[in-house]
Amino acid sequence: MSNAPPDGSEGFVVTAGSPCTRVQWATGTDIDHLAFGPAGVFAINSKRHPGKTLWYGDRAVTVNGAPTRHIAASQSEARKVSRTLSTPCGFQVSVRPVISVVDAAKLTVKSANPPVLVLEVEHLDRVLSGLTPTLSADQVARIYAVARRARTWSG
Repeated sequence: MSNAPPDGSEGFVVTAGSPCTRVQWATGTDIDHLAFGPAGVFAINSKRHPGKTLWYGDRAVTVNGAPTRHIAASQSEARKVSRTLSTPCGFQVSVRPVISVVDAAKLTVKSANPPVLVLEVEHLDRVLSGLTPTLSADQVARIYAVARRARTWSG
């Protein structure tokens, strides 16, 4: 993954320090990163759990056995990003939620088709790059251009 503007042909570009990563929703959630590439748009929510054990089943993530709201918050963020990008892009922009787990002692995923991708940060690039392409090069470039504009996120 890189921070270079996408040409849409391969790989992903990740926003960092752009207007979209400074958005704080009224619910208190925020966008850590957005990734744009042929396989789609991904709202990445980074979660630091140093030395903890995480388990992800069909609908929940637990940290050392305690339930979290990580899945619901990530799904909500992805829906908000989709709504925010779709109108100015002129087409429906689907956004898949991703939780990037940082510094956990162990991550166990027990769902064959999870609604939210939950991955160790080290595996993000490989997993996202290996997904089936769903966007054309022009769509990737358009979405990325819209996401980089401050006015997209100010409304």
